[in-house]
Amino acid sequence: MTVGVVLVSHSATVAESVAHMAAGLNGGGAKVPVAAAGGTPDGGLGTDAEKITAAARSVDRGEGVAVIADLGSAVLTVKVLLAEEDVLPPRTRLADAPFVEGAVAAVVTASAGADLDAVVAAAQEAYRFRKS
Repeated sequence: MTVGVVLVSHSATVAESVAHMAAGLNGGGAKVPVAAAGGTPDGGLGTDAEKITAAARSVDRGEGVAVIADLGSAVLTVKVLLAEEDVLPPRTRLADAPFVEGAVAAVVTASAGADLDAVVAAAQEAYRFRKS
């Protein structure tokens, strides 16, 4: 079993694209369940609690779920869901991580069989990847 990863963005296209990229950069490790939860039900920009909940449940394999959100209301919506009892799977955690780099780090770390703490830590450590 592996930790699942959920990517929450204001844009369905962004969430799906980053999920596709992170899974593609997995490096041949174990298959990590990754789900995108982006946009509103009508296809617009925004976040939707039901999409986030469904995505988290779809990737839960009993080892925990790491959630990475892009900004603003995506973060707030995940925090509200985490505060509500029995909405998200047990052991769901929001990582304070950059969206793209954190997603890749989380998926690669989960594919190595790491536990939830290590997956979240790897995503958060992605803030330190400097480009200069």
